[in-house]
Amino acid sequence: MALLRIALAGEGGQGVQSVAEILAEAAYNEQKQTIYIPNFGLEQRGGVSIAFIQVSDERIGAPKFNKADVVIAMSERAVGRTADYSDQNTLFVYDTGFKVDPGDLPREAKKIIGLPAIDTANQKLHPRVFNIIIMGAVIGLTHMVDFKAAKKALEHKLGYKFEKNPDLRELNFKALELGKKMAEESLKEGVL
Repeated sequence: MALLRIALAGEGGQGVQSVAEILAEAAYNEQKQTIYIPNFGLEQRGGVSIAFIQVSDERIGAPKFNKADVVIAMSERAVGRTADYSDQNTLFVYDTGFKVDPGDLPREAKKIIGLPAIDTANQKLHPRVFNIIIMGAVIGLTHMVDFKAAKKALEHKLGYKFEKNPDLRELNFKALELGKKMAEESLKEGVL
């Protein structure tokens, strides 16, 4: 795998950092080089939180990057905060369940895809698995890790919750699968 740089952003409390941590663990478990850098600030009080992830089969030279190969914006404000990480090589993904001014979307992005992750979580599963749908979408868009490796890392991160409530395991795995399929179909259809 060539170097893949991902910027994942959302509101504090949406689980952005958890998703990034799980993806980085899955990549590491597949013997890939990976770097995950959380960006915190006032996010715990409702600001935008950004996670920077890099994955490669070869050594990664620098921990930070200016432009991402993939940007995932999980909220309206996240779109504005991540536009600067886009260029003509960037796949920019945003959630259509939030009001996004089309003028805020990066004009220079290679491709822009809107995914109905929050609406899908609310209507088909549960609002709390919105972030896991996004995690599945990242896998479906990038193939950065094998789906089984992602499930194993998710189990490692949330296993203590699954032990208390086994239904949560099935719900989270269903959300992961749904996000992956949604992203793969969007790529095929060229959804904007």
